[in-house]
Amino acid sequence: MSDPRPSVEDQRELRRTFGAFATGVTVVTVGGRSPHAMTANAFTSVSLDPPLVLICVRRDAVMHDRLDGPFGVSVLGAGQEEVARRFADRWRPLGAAQFDGVDHTPGELTGAPLIDGALAHFECELWKTCDGGDHTIFVARLLGMAPLADGDPLLFYRGRFRRLGATKEVTA
Repeated sequence: MSDPRPSVEDQRELRRTFGAFATGVTVVTVGGRSPHAMTANAFTSVSLDPPLVLICVRRDAVMHDRLDGPFGVSVLGAGQEEVARRFADRWRPLGAAQFDGVDHTPGELTGAPLIDGALAHFECELWKTCDGGDHTIFVARLLGMAPLADGDPLLFYRGRFRRLGATKEVTA
């Protein structure tokens, strides 16, 4: 009798199955002369003492080579799907031009652009990195944080943006 379960080696099925775990949506940013941003749902708290978070970044992403110093994380709210899509678009302009039309404020501690209207901001400094297969796991120490807005988070579930309590996609 054969096993009806898909193989963990089947990347399409693995992605679909991982998609059963709903995540929040963030925008990770670095400042400096050539600022950059990336939408990420692989973000989580790690430790309260010391205060640590982690993000996972694909090795071939532009952001991968930019995370060698301070950076920011903006936790997006349910009404910020357009922002999430913008910074997930591989064909957007790079540098400061990618922020055109997106309201943001430089972080006080890092200078990294922080997305206005986000539910929370974190300013971080790189602490350690770990091999994560086709990704690198970046563990960062928190320098500062700001819980900014009440409201529902933007979620990513089953390959689509969602809202709390919504059984359908955020957009058609």
